[in-house]
Amino acid sequence: MAIQVDNAFIKQFESEVHMAYQRMGSKLANTVRTKSAVKGESTTFQKVGKGTAGTKSRHGNVPVMSIDHTPVECTLADYYAADYIDKLDELKINHDERMVVAKSSAAALGRKSDLLITTAMDAGTSETTATGGMTLAKVEEIFEAFGDGDIPDDGERYFAIAPKSWTDLLGISAFSDADYIGSDDLPYRGGMVARRWLGFMFFTHSGLEKVGAVRNNYAWHKSAVGHAIGADVMTNFDWVPEKAAHLSNSMMSQGAVIIDDAGIYSARSTES
Repeated sequence: MAIQVDNAFIKQFESEVHMAYQRMGSKLANTVRTKSAVKGESTTFQKVGKGTAGTKSRHGNVPVMSIDHTPVECTLADYYAADYIDKLDELKINHDERMVVAKSSAAALGRKSDLLITTAMDAGTSETTATGGMTLAKVEEIFEAFGDGDIPDDGERYFAIAPKSWTDLLGISAFSDADYIGSDDLPYRGGMVARRWLGFMFFTHSGLEKVGAVRNNYAWHKSAVGHAIGADVMTNFDWVPEKAAHLSNSMMSQGAVIIDDAGIYSARSTES
């Protein structure tokens, strides 16, 4: 248990613990190509090239496309999130400390999953200028690049942006005005968390890296990023006699890699 447990004793005016606001679980794992139950320290995703159709003469052989298959290796690593729960401390508080610690551990690992994916995306070569906030010009640049690169517009294009970038987009009429997009597709309808625009599913994400004043937002196609899972998040409780405490230990084994660089674009913006 954290040494600040005294702050949670019953002497507090509130009897329930309000966990610090944090992202619960991963927001990106379902938006990328996932391989589960991986055995070993690494696995491979297959990158399939483009085929070209051709003609044939009467009685001739059909043309063979000879599509390239390039294996992309993804290395997994093990991650842990643990904390002690002192036996006597549990007698002094009237909330379920075990549940609080378990949820915090799971949330920490969920954020780690997203960090693995965004770190992999950082290796992408395509990016907008970082000058200024999120603009229509930057979104159009990415839209055109995906179109020119034959990235499928099949409902599996995603665009993760920081909250500041979301508010930038709200100032663009084409993004937020019903006169342009109709009332059913307004970003306000059903909440402020996600909406589809220009073939991308836009959503906010608080875990995107900011270096200095520059924020990295990302656009990608689901097939362009690989997420390998050797062991998904699991939690154990064990009694540790020498500590006179229970150990809450959450763990996972995961990795992420770029499969196709053409399907990833960094939409960089500046924030004050």
